[in-house]
Amino acid sequence: MADISLAALAKNIRKVAHPLSNTAESYDPLIELIDDARFVLLGEASHGTHEFYRERAQITKRLIIEKGFNAVAVEADWPDAYRVNRYVQGATHGATSIDALEGFRRFPVWMWRNADVLDFIGWLRAHNDAFPTEGSKVGFYGLDLYSLHTSIQAVLTYLEEVDPEAARRARYRYSCFEHFGEDTQSYGYAASFGLTSSCENEVVMQHLELQRRPDGLLQQEGRRAEDEFFAAEQNARLVKNAEAYYRSMVGGSVHSWNLRDKHMAETLEQLVEHLESQGQTAKIVIWAHNSHLGDARATEMGKRGEWNVGQLVREKYGNQARLVGFSTYQGSVTAASNWNSPAERKRVRPALAGSYEALFHEVGVARFLLNLRVFNEVVEQLRKPRLERAIGVIYRPETERMSHYFFATLPEQFDVLLHFDETRAVEPLERTGKGQRGEVPETFPTGM
Repeated sequence: MADISLAALAKNIRKVAHPLSNTAESYDPLIELIDDARFVLLGEASHGTHEFYRERAQITKRLIIEKGFNAVAVEADWPDAYRVNRYVQGATHGATSIDALEGFRRFPVWMWRNADVLDFIGWLRAHNDAFPTEGSKVGFYGLDLYSLHTSIQAVLTYLEEVDPEAARRARYRYSCFEHFGEDTQSYGYAASFGLTSSCENEVVMQHLELQRRPDGLLQQEGRRAEDEFFAAEQNARLVKNAEAYYRSMVGGSVHSWNLRDKHMAETLEQLVEHLESQGQTAKIVIWAHNSHLGDARATEMGKRGEWNVGQLVREKYGNQARLVGFSTYQGSVTAASNWNSPAERKRVRPALAGSYEALFHEVGVARFLLNLRVFNEVVEQLRKPRLERAIGVIYRPETERMSHYFFATLPEQFDVLLHFDETRAVEPLERTGKGQRGEVPETFPTGM
């Protein structure tokens, strides 16, 4: 197909784009497109944009109410998110939504400790409270693996309650990390270069012991006991995978990225098995960055050997999955200038010429939905690779092209694109101050 002008392409997009209002009903075409899919992956083009969080919540509420979705899985660490899960399922008496988010204390705290997430989990708790039986309640889970030390403590706390002897064995195995405190980067460096013994055998053995479900862990019965055992097993698996992840960071970003996204996809699979073992049909909404949820095979990332959650979910679940990307042209964002630096409200520069975002700005519609699963002239015209912007927890507008853009083929990357031409920064629950030290990311400077 011959190239057409930017103006002509923008005009063609305007003809087929579905304008979005501020009402949940404007997502009717998306709900219809999702149909009976069991996995809906809702992205974001930054980790600090109000509209992305708010609209994902709007869509997720409709999926829960109208389509029977029973879990929300997010780009967050398992133990921190599981604290939220206990709250929304009514397992923590007297707690508030603010209390539920208390686990998110490591950088970047605003990613989950923000006003939009607070509103959503408050809604989720109220929704669940209307259903008396545990099997009808919607859960909230984390997919990521940065919480090595928090997950170690979660495993120990669980075992101390149900099997003190098993806790003693676990404490001995995990003591392998004690020489490095919580400095996972130093551990990964030392273990990779043979400067200290690797903890790999210890974390693998601990995970295997939990997987075997020793008799001491089966004394309690009921769904709540099963959920708590499942959470402990996931924490042990996270420690195993995080140990490998931090050793892999020395060898290069591609390998560590792949380990991380494989872990997130595996956690999703474990969650599916857990829900279905309890007699439910797993229907899960996933919230994460576009770079994790758009099919990597359609991007510059895939060309250099990276895969991601979106690709792995498509490969495993096929047409049961829907991938939804988000974009913005300009506005503001909550982000940091460096890892572990304070959150700032930063101005998002107008998108670069030649990017998808710049093209969508020319459409002249403030907010719209674009169906990329249909076979029409517009979708074919969008198959030409273009730049796409990705802002993580770090935003450096002074190096915009190098730090925040990559080439992608949008119709192969997502099933649906939601564009919001001008957006504003998400509101952190803490407006000032530096977040506590977080685990070191494999992505720099974007931190996605």
